[in-house]
Amino acid sequence: MKIEEIRGLSVEEIKKQLDGAHREAMELRFKLATKQLQNHRELPRVRKNIARLETALRERSLGIR
Repeated sequence: MKIEEIRGLSVEEIKKQLDGAHREAMELRFKLATKQLQNHRELPRVRKNIARLETALRERSLGIR
């Protein structure tokens, strides 16, 4: 998701997306540890998505956007 799409979501939707992204990151870490992960670029992609979601939440709490 791009940051502009995330900014269009409500706070509850962002939190729901964030929870799903954390679960996905955990699953990818387990797959990496057990040598089942096919594409190693998935983990950084999920981490960046988590950062975008957390940034949008922080912007909302500070009233920046």
